[in-house]
Amino acid sequence: MKNRPNDGPGTNILLLGTDSRAGLSKSERRRFSTGSRGCNCSDTMMLVHLSAKDDRVSVVGLPRDSRAVIPAHRDEASGQSRPAHPSKINAAYAEGGPGLAAHTVEQMTKVRIDHYLELDFRRFIDGVDEAGGVRVCTPRRLKDFATRLDLKPGTHTLSGGRSLQYVRSRHVDNSADFGRIQRQQRYLVGVLSKLSADRTFADPVRTAKVARAMLGSARVDQDFTVDQLVALAATLRRLKPSATEFTTVPIRGFGPPQDGLGATLEWDGPKAAKLFGALAEDRAVTGRTSKAVPADPPRLGHQAAFRGDKVTCDRRSTH
Repeated sequence: MKNRPNDGPGTNILLLGTDSRAGLSKSERRRFSTGSRGCNCSDTMMLVHLSAKDDRVSVVGLPRDSRAVIPAHRDEASGQSRPAHPSKINAAYAEGGPGLAAHTVEQMTKVRIDHYLELDFRRFIDGVDEAGGVRVCTPRRLKDFATRLDLKPGTHTLSGGRSLQYVRSRHVDNSADFGRIQRQQRYLVGVLSKLSADRTFADPVRTAKVARAMLGSARVDQDFTVDQLVALAATLRRLKPSATEFTTVPIRGFGPPQDGLGATLEWDGPKAAKLFGALAEDRAVTGRTSKAVPADPPRLGHQAAFRGDKVTCDRRSTH
């Protein structure tokens, strides 16, 4: 790729969650209410920064409806060149796979992407099940008619299928994709807690089994090897919850609808530049005074930021 941002300290990983149902059986699609087809889009996009000293992880959510300019590229199917054009950010993956998605994010954030990790429904379910499930907590009931998620208040250990329902749900309140991003980040807190608390993950052979499940078959052109994922897991195991921070790119509001594009989310340019400038310079993106992650859904234009140690669970209620 040409015209890339300069390399900087630390490691930047683009985490892509795609809506591919490939490999799911009919019974799994019914049980977890996935539907039969997707748009081949990356509906979950997170920029993960691991500091140069391996002592901090910063995670920035990129809303799927963000307005983007997809760089000029050659269509792999037709071989024809396509000029740069406006679109939603999640369409970059559909047009050119993870490489074009990474290039689009680089152009928007001015942060150089070092690696990407792509998870579809099958690999997500298998990875979570191989890890033995992930614990999440909710202070209120979460019920979504589309995914059929129904969680009572309290703490729950979710299998791979139920985890998929949890991270996909965006109809539990009026926060839509913003609330879903925050729940996905809370889920990542549970993943990190699992890594550090479960002693079996000190065994690289055990961790390698999870890594293989996440990477899937050789037909997927992942940008990680099993050994690299095992090494990354070992680094993350050593981090304290207070060394993990989560936020969403600042949003100014919805832009006017456009033909073939619909309404898009417009980033707050100055605030976004400040946020991604901190990542590029290997600085923390949340203050040390970050409050507990709110139970109420975030508002449009509100940048919800929190640290991993601010997510609390009610241990008295486990399901």
